[in-house]
Amino acid sequence: MITGATQVCGVIGDPIRHSLSPVIHNAAFAAMGFDWVSLAFTVPAADAEIAVAGLRAMDIRGVSVTLPHKALVVPALDQMAPSAHALGVANCISNNAGVLTGHNTDGVGFINSLEADFDSPIAGRRFVIAGAGGAARSIVHALGAAGAKDIAIANRTPGRAHDVAVLGGKAARVLDGDALVGALTAADVVVNTTSVGMGDDAAMPFDPSPMGPSQVLVDIIYDPAETPLMAAASAQGVRTANGVSMLVHQAAEQLRIWTGHTPDLKAMMTAAADALAGG
Repeated sequence: MITGATQVCGVIGDPIRHSLSPVIHNAAFAAMGFDWVSLAFTVPAADAEIAVAGLRAMDIRGVSVTLPHKALVVPALDQMAPSAHALGVANCISNNAGVLTGHNTDGVGFINSLEADFDSPIAGRRFVIAGAGGAARSIVHALGAAGAKDIAIANRTPGRAHDVAVLGGKAARVLDGDALVGALTAADVVVNTTSVGMGDDAAMPFDPSPMGPSQVLVDIIYDPAETPLMAAASAQGVRTANGVSMLVHQAAEQLRIWTGHTPDLKAMMTAAADALAGG
């Protein structure tokens, strides 16, 4: 029951009504027995800074931040956590007694999901990252900080790939087209961060045929649950995962930031799966 004492958090973006964040957050609050509620707020891009100021005015404890607001909210924040500062964007804002802090939980969400789902440590491992957008930036930065041995970035626009590689430190490099096959063969984990294969798109961002059973492929798309890339890789014995686990783990990190407590991941995963299945 929502009362006058209920703590409010949520997600801001435009569009936002499709967001799974309130479903995942509220499942966690219910499992934790917390008198909190998460809501979706449609915020036009031009009003992003006004909305952030409103968090302080209304004592909203925190929000997830999605497109197109991740960079737009930064000028309105009081401070940035290290990962958000390095990336220049925030996908999470916490309100601690009126102090607004920007965080970025995508990278740690990816790492935590990989370690949980495949018992796969990061340090000393070789990675191939397809794409050079916001998700790739967060993942590459997190992998570099966690001690990955090699982070090879493949993108149609080399300049954007170089910008991403800078975030991964000495372990990161840019692949040209001829080097991709060798990198796919040598990698421990391959990650698709592009939108190719989303929805009804039957295309694949690359050919996974060089991969085999000792490797892992993560496609951060979660609609459909199995992309054409995942299906082709699975046919060769590659272990695969979609983006649901990363989504849940990054949301769990946001809840830890806001509440100071570790949420129930099982409840969050169940809620996400039910929502995606239309339940």
